[in-house]
Amino acid sequence: MKLNPSMIAAVVAVAFAAPVVLAKGAVDCPVSHSALEKALKDAVKEANGGLSLNMWGTIVNREGYVCAVAFTGADYQSQWLGSRVISAQKANTANAFNLGPNSNAAGHVGFGVAGLALSTANLYSAVQPGGSLYGLQHSNPVDTANAYDGEAEDFGTGGDPLVGKRVGGVNVFGGGLGLYNAQHTVVGGVGVSGDTSCTDHEIAWRVRNNLGLDHLKGVNGVSGDAARPDNIVYDIVSGQSAGGFGHPKCLFTADQTQLPAVQ
Repeated sequence: MKLNPSMIAAVVAVAFAAPVVLAKGAVDCPVSHSALEKALKDAVKEANGGLSLNMWGTIVNREGYVCAVAFTGADYQSQWLGSRVISAQKANTANAFNLGPNSNAAGHVGFGVAGLALSTANLYSAVQPGGSLYGLQHSNPVDTANAYDGEAEDFGTGGDPLVGKRVGGVNVFGGGLGLYNAQHTVVGGVGVSGDTSCTDHEIAWRVRNNLGLDHLKGVNGVSGDAARPDNIVYDIVSGQSAGGFGHPKCLFTADQTQLPAVQ
């Protein structure tokens, strides 16, 4: 049987469709494994409050694929094992709910002109019963088949089983931040987990700063601090957040106003 060009094209398309998608997710990454590992290890040396525990960090690209996972301890057992997937969930949330400039609806001039930066910490109060985003935490569930695949000995290495996969999930406490390049474009998200949620936020902030992916000066946020638009907010009194985007304080909470200003 003679194959015509259209038949050959169809066979090639079927043969290579899946690998191309995964390769893009794995390769198109704003941060390498070694860069994440260094940024994470440098970040935990700072005064971040909390319990001084070892940490997990995860990067997802703009398409939501995990592209780097690292830890700060001697091996994968030196951090809370559950925090590995939590860090990926935080990275996914931050990537999914951050916007760069010119994200307003066509024909309208409004809040979206400058974009909107939201940390996972900013979502805590908004998703409580009666909050403006109640129920958000139940959307976009974790893909458990991807989240728990692979051998533990590969966790946190360049060959972590999460790399090249979409884990999904929505996390609503501190530790997830959007990544913004020099053009103020969102290029992914970073998630950090392993200590108190307040400390997770502090370390994630420093990781983003160490990576040079904190170019969100002028982007809108809910923190009330233009130099730190997606910073954690401690305005909960008697169970209510004054601004609607507050986060509870934790054990040994650090001063969030001393975090580096964004670029």
